[in-house]
Amino acid sequence: MKRPVRDLVSATLLRRLTFANIVANVVIVVTGGAVRLTASGLGCPTWPRCTDESYTTTAEMGVHGVIEFGNRLLTFVLVLIAGATLLAALAHRPRRRGVVPLAVAVVLGIVAQAVIGGITVRTQLHPSIVGIHFVVSMLLLLAAYALWRRVVEPDGRLVSVVPSALRALVWITVVVSAAVVLVGVAVTGSGPHAGDADAVRNGLDPQTISQIHADLVFLLVGLTVGLWLALRAVGAPARAVRAALVLLLVELAQGVIGFVQYFTNLPVLLVGLHMLGACLVWLATLAALWSTRTAGPARSDAPPPHQPTDHEVVAAAHPAG
Repeated sequence: MKRPVRDLVSATLLRRLTFANIVANVVIVVTGGAVRLTASGLGCPTWPRCTDESYTTTAEMGVHGVIEFGNRLLTFVLVLIAGATLLAALAHRPRRRGVVPLAVAVVLGIVAQAVIGGITVRTQLHPSIVGIHFVVSMLLLLAAYALWRRVVEPDGRLVSVVPSALRALVWITVVVSAAVVLVGVAVTGSGPHAGDADAVRNGLDPQTISQIHADLVFLLVGLTVGLWLALRAVGAPARAVRAALVLLLVELAQGVIGFVQYFTNLPVLLVGLHMLGACLVWLATLAALWSTRTAGPARSDAPPPHQPTDHEVVAAAHPAG
């Protein structure tokens, strides 16, 4: 007797696949950074072929060709993981609302990244295209994280678990975190690690744009400290307080790496760690955002979960003695 689909595609398998999407997208950001930091950006000088005659690297291309071609191969790994996730989402029963569209978004995002990567090579590593490549990676992480959270959380109406003022503060923190990433891309485009000795730079003054980047980092850290203290003050759920603290710790670690790399003339190892840190800061920011809301009962006949008012949250945190 044929087993039902729900037994073949378990919720556990779907959760693992969605989490694998997050990990894989972080890994390819780091390996893409390794391509740039080893000056292997044009190790395969054309696209979609590696050379005019071959789709794969050749002995004449040397180690740079191996590094660049290896990074291209990782794209196929991402496609396999994302494709398996989409198939699992389609086959899983009961089908979760919103999971399939997010899984499709991840697949399409990876395909778009492959095309942007090809444009990057064909434009000789122009810094604006390289920057777009990185920004799309951050958007892919957003889609992959949203997909994972949608799978691990129960169905139901989303409600905030913090006062509206704190919800606004969380969103401001998200916007500033995104700004830090965007300005960081500009810093990268002005620096020495172009991916190839002949690649152009964006023409911005490295010291000036680095100072702007540092100022935004200080702002982000300040906002996160304020968020953490405010969440504790109003008695927010432990997961929200913990998410804000994790975000703060990741930011501080990333800040230390950033300052050390700046004052040590950008050694490649620290620059690579900084790229990993950028992914972790972004993911920690998303975790802080998601921690401030929860899903209520999924039953249509169940009353909607009560959303506390600002006054009720504060009163609960400071009961009358």
